[in-house]
Amino acid sequence: MRIETLAVHAGHAVDAATGAVAAPIHLSTTFERDAEGNYPHGYVYGRSANPNRHALEEGLAALEGGEDAAAFGSGLAAASAILQALAPGDHVIAPTDVYHGVTKLLREIYLPWGLAVSFVDLTKIDEVRQAFTPKTKLVWMETPSNPLMKITDLAAVAEGAHANGASCICDNTLAPIVQRPLDFGADFVMHSTTKYLGGHSDVIGGAIIARKAAGLFERVREIQTTCGAVPSPFDCWLILRGMRSLPWRMRAHSENAFQVANWLADHSRVEAVHYPGLASHAGHEIAARQMSAFSGMLSFEVRGGREAALGVTAKTEIFIRATSLGGVESLIEHRATIKGEDPRTPQGLLRLSIGLEHPDDLIEDLAEALG
Repeated sequence: MRIETLAVHAGHAVDAATGAVAAPIHLSTTFERDAEGNYPHGYVYGRSANPNRHALEEGLAALEGGEDAAAFGSGLAAASAILQALAPGDHVIAPTDVYHGVTKLLREIYLPWGLAVSFVDLTKIDEVRQAFTPKTKLVWMETPSNPLMKITDLAAVAEGAHANGASCICDNTLAPIVQRPLDFGADFVMHSTTKYLGGHSDVIGGAIIARKAAGLFERVREIQTTCGAVPSPFDCWLILRGMRSLPWRMRAHSENAFQVANWLADHSRVEAVHYPGLASHAGHEIAARQMSAFSGMLSFEVRGGREAALGVTAKTEIFIRATSLGGVESLIEHRATIKGEDPRTPQGLLRLSIGLEHPDDLIEDLAEALG
């Protein structure tokens, strides 16, 4: 099936009991045994499995082309699970430009726990190759990166990881549908399903999708069940509903973002635009090879630094000043304010999540705000 059809039907079945086309929400925390003490329907307790979570995981695996998936209560819970699946003493290679929550997780939780971590510019393959040690077990990729939209060559990094006996995972939160990391050699895909998969800014969730259900993923599944950071049945239902329209939404997000990025690139008050769809972007050639569209996320730098950038956010009327991404509404944020003191994040940088409004309205809003 083509991706639009797959998104509609993956993880979906007409309810056998009632014929309902829309899936029912199963709120039960426990399930009945038969007279012999068995569980004939395969469900025991809500933490270990639930029909709505099973449907979501089935749909996510199909969408990314993996064998299995595990859904979690947030994106960071998903990230934590695969890091926790490693052992103290194992080594992780992570990108320097990465979601700040992952950096915090690695530095404040898993370094004290016993993992060793090297932060490397993953756009420089030679630096990645030099970072491997005999104890490297996982390479963490994020492409496009947050917030500078850097592009990692998925195939090259995956090849390097496998040559050194390591696995690799790609955070694909910013580019679902338009990028399929498993096709380029990644072993795992991570999503904050809060974002584009949910698509409506009304649900928190995360997921790990595995190329193979065996091996490290078995440990991820054990952590999901034992530690219990699972999404509620209703959250699973909402994310699966959002997934149905995802291919069409990603198409519109990407088209709108491309128009906005092109307009910003010609504005006199804009020092730089970070969007992989622009031919001027350092990673454009790689992005064009591994992405079918360039997503709805971009960032740009306002001349004049922090105060000038904050002045722009104060004047937008359509763009909402809020943190997150992937919803139908457009958002703007001063990223350095969110991340705190970080010399890698320019003080004049604004991150945009381009929504589904008309692109001309978004451009007019930014034109007013930039003056």
